[in-house]
Amino acid sequence: MAETTRDSNLSLAATRRGGPAIRRLVLLRVQVPLKKPIKHASHERSSSENLVVRVDLDDGSVGYGEGVPRAYVTGETIETTFQALAKCEWPRAIGRPGSFADVVSTLERLTLPEIDDDPRGMRGNAARCALELAVLDAYGRSFGASLGEAVDLSTAEGLERNSRPLSVRYSAAITAESRRKERISAIKFRIYGFRDVKAKVGVAGQDDERRMEGLRRILGRRMDLRLDANEAWRSDELLAKVAPLLRFRPSLLEQPLAHAEVDALAELRPRLGVSVMLDESLCGWPDGVAAIERRTTDFFNVRLSKCGGLLPSLRLIGLARRHGLGVQLGCHPGETAILSAAGRHVASRVGGVRYLEGSYDRHILAANVTADDLTFGYGGRARPIAGPGSGVLVDAGLLAAMTTETLEIDHV
Repeated sequence: MAETTRDSNLSLAATRRGGPAIRRLVLLRVQVPLKKPIKHASHERSSSENLVVRVDLDDGSVGYGEGVPRAYVTGETIETTFQALAKCEWPRAIGRPGSFADVVSTLERLTLPEIDDDPRGMRGNAARCALELAVLDAYGRSFGASLGEAVDLSTAEGLERNSRPLSVRYSAAITAESRRKERISAIKFRIYGFRDVKAKVGVAGQDDERRMEGLRRILGRRMDLRLDANEAWRSDELLAKVAPLLRFRPSLLEQPLAHAEVDALAELRPRLGVSVMLDESLCGWPDGVAAIERRTTDFFNVRLSKCGGLLPSLRLIGLARRHGLGVQLGCHPGETAILSAAGRHVASRVGGVRYLEGSYDRHILAANVTADDLTFGYGGRARPIAGPGSGVLVDAGLLAAMTTETLEIDHV
C-alpha cells in the first residue's frame, strides 16, 4: 500500500537522524469522577471514561496524552481506541527524529486506518488525539520544546498565530439542571465577571423559554448568551422551537439538528434569526469541507479529542478562518488536566478564536491526574502554560487510582 511505503520511508529517514525512539506505549482506561451529573439533550453522565496514552522514549522521557471517546460523537468506545492503537505503526514511522520540528512534521502526515476508512474522517479521532498529544509531550520534554511550539510549527493554512503566547478567557456553561441550580450558576457567573455563557436547551420536559427568561434577567443585557441544543430538534420543528428564544438575544445556536438532518440547515439557517454553530456535525476534515460547501454553518466548534488531536484541529481552525467562519475551541465535559493543558496551548497561540471552553477542572472533576491546577480564574481568565511538553506533570499515583484497565505495547 502507498501508506505503508510512505511510513517506511519516514521511518528510514527518521532513523538516520538519530534522536530518541518510542520504546513503549501504555494505554489506560481511566474512569474520571465528576462532582455532579452533567446533562444535555444527547446524554447524561456522572463520570467520564477517558483514554490516556503514555509514551516512553528510550532516553527516559515520558509523555501523556488524552482522548475522550464518545460513541454518540465519533462512534468510538474505549474498546475501539485500544484496538486501533494496539496495531498502530506510529513508533516505526516516527523513528528517531533529530528535532521537535521533525516530530511535528511527521505527525502532520500520520493518521489511523480507522480515520482514513471513514467517510467523515472521525472514527479514530479520540485515539489519534491521545497518541498525538502523548508523542508531542514526550518529545517536547526530550527536546525542551512545548506543545505550544507545535502550533508555531504547524503548516495549517489560514491559521492566525499570535506573536507570543497570550492570556485567554474561558466561557461559563449552564447545564440543564433544576431552575434553582441554574439561577445560582447564573448569579455566580455574573458576579465573577464572565463575559459569555452557554446554556443547554432542548432537554425533554423543560420549558426553554421560561428558563432563558430567568437566566437573561440574572445575567443582564450585556452578557453574551449562546444556546446549545445538542441535536435535540427535528428539521420540521426547528423554526418553531427557536422563534420564542430570539427575544433573549442569543449570539449562537449550537448543533440544533441531529447530524442525519444537518443538510437541512442550508435552507433553514438563513431563516433562523441567529447564527449556527456545528459541533457533533464537525468531527473531521470532510465534515468541515462539507459544511462550507453546503453552507450549513456560521461557526465551527473545534474540540481536540473529537477532531483528532492538536494538529488536525489547527487545520480545521485554519479552514474556518479562510472561509470567513467563526471558531469556538471547545472541550468535552470530563477532560482531565492533560487535555486542559493542550487546549490552553492552542488558545494562547492561535488568533481568531471567538469562544473558548475548557479548564473547568476543579469545578467539574472530583479528582484529576495532576497536582497542577489549570482551572480558570476570575472572569474565566487564564495565563499561558510554560515549560517543556504539556507543561504539567501527571501524577502516576493519581492516574493509577482512576485506571481500570491497562495495555502495554513494547516497541523495541
